[in-house]
Amino acid sequence: MTASSTVSGTVVDGLRGVPTTTLADLLGRAHVMDHGIRPLWRPVPRVAGPAFTVRCPPGDNLMLHAAIHRAAPGAVIVVESGDLAYALAGGNVCAVAQRRGVAAFVADGLIRDLAEVRRAGFPVFARGLVPIPGAKAVVTPLNERVRCAGVEVDAGDVVVADEEGVVTVPAARAEEILTAARARLAEEAAQTLDDWEESHRRRIDALLREHGHEERA
Repeated sequence: MTASSTVSGTVVDGLRGVPTTTLADLLGRAHVMDHGIRPLWRPVPRVAGPAFTVRCPPGDNLMLHAAIHRAAPGAVIVVESGDLAYALAGGNVCAVAQRRGVAAFVADGLIRDLAEVRRAGFPVFARGLVPIPGAKAVVTPLNERVRCAGVEVDAGDVVVADEEGVVTVPAARAEEILTAARARLAEEAAQTLDDWEESHRRRIDALLREHGHEERA
């Protein structure tokens, strides 16, 4: 990540106030992680932070354990793994990450010790749980591009996660997307349900006509 792509704390804070549904509408499918990545306890707060990226090969969790001591406060640690046999982290790893100011884990894999994690209130978005931990033998570079749940993530991209899912905002577009999101939310707030229904009906009817559908009396 270059200095020019660093996202200000003000922009990150602003994106934390934007639902992932709004961001998904603006950014499209390529920036939305697949539905298997979900909050492991509820109700989970919306989190946002610059990505600290980690790659863990199946069966190994060494670099996630290294990352909790290296990620800056406010970061969201994003893990490429895909391992559905061994846990990437447990209660103590999550507790230390939380103590050091990490905002959340987003992991394409599994964790364990959910009761401890839930009790501490540390947000984890992952594929699920398994009680057996992985090994610690493989070193991979930190803060390189990863692919997590179908989405390419660069270090410093802003990760926003809530109960609806996980969306990544490219660092270079973060201010632009925040501005567009605020405009859309303001427009939606000013619109009544009656207004929305009328507009929606007109749009759907126009699309039906465009595709050759004719209303029958």
